[in-house]
Amino acid sequence: MQYESKLIPFASPLIGISDKTIAIHHDKLYVGYVNKMKEIAEKLHAISTNPEALAAANQSYSELRALRDGETFATNGVYLHEHYFNVLGGDSSTGSGQVADSLVDAIVEKWGSMETFVAFFSATGMAVRGWVVLCWDTHLGRLKIYGADAHNQGGVWGAIPLIVLDVYEHAYFIDYGADRKAYISDFWKNLNWAAATAVYEKAKLIDLS
Repeated sequence: MQYESKLIPFASPLIGISDKTIAIHHDKLYVGYVNKMKEIAEKLHAISTNPEALAAANQSYSELRALRDGETFATNGVYLHEHYFNVLGGDSSTGSGQVADSLVDAIVEKWGSMETFVAFFSATGMAVRGWVVLCWDTHLGRLKIYGADAHNQGGVWGAIPLIVLDVYEHAYFIDYGADRKAYISDFWKNLNWAAATAVYEKAKLIDLS
């Protein structure tokens, strides 16, 4: 069964992020990653029964090595975008600290205040080139913020994404130009805390610590 792209999970217009940006981001970029993930899967399946291709496997360069590298880039590109879209479409314009739920409570318990968490997460978004992820680290058994420069760099196995922020230029340049800071500020206004908390409630049941 092949993986299929998911629809945008929200209908309401976002604050600051235009419909044009979302359409390009989802319909072109994200769907493109899904298609590449499926294409790579088909080629890997063909190689798996090809003795010559298997014998040619090499860590400097080989078709199998190239496909394995492309596989993680495309697949993480799919999953990270799905997590990003999943937490958009809320209305936190009154301030994220006004939202009351179990995830917010856990964030405040760990970082001391919502303001401290948002500042740290947002600064991470200014420091990395690709992604910021608040996750439930199943090995640590607690919340953790990770940053990544690329889809397949910086991710941690056993960490379940809860809030994902895309800071690649394609996510904001049409609407904000080079002002990534303003885009990140609006991200919090658009955050769907209920969606993020739903993932958190499931994730925290997994504890490998």
